[in-house]
Amino acid sequence: MQIEVRLYATLRQQAPSGAAAGVFFASVPQGSTVAELLNIIGVAPARVHMLMVNGAGVNLGHILGEGDRVGLFPPVGGG
Repeated sequence: MQIEVRLYATLRQQAPSGAAAGVFFASVPQGSTVAELLNIIGVAPARVHMLMVNGAGVNLGHILGEGDRVGLFPPVGGG
């Protein structure tokens, strides 16, 4: 199934080449979790602070559905 992935801030560095503004589509098997998606796209779970699916906060065990939009946000630093 196809999942829209949106990488924010420093995570954009891990987007495939040609992904405009960190947005791309990933193919995952039916019934995949967010954790499995991260493995497929090569993003370490430790680098992700907040996960959103279709605008709602979720955890790594959330089961994805066809056409879901997944937003991945790193920890934010500042000072």
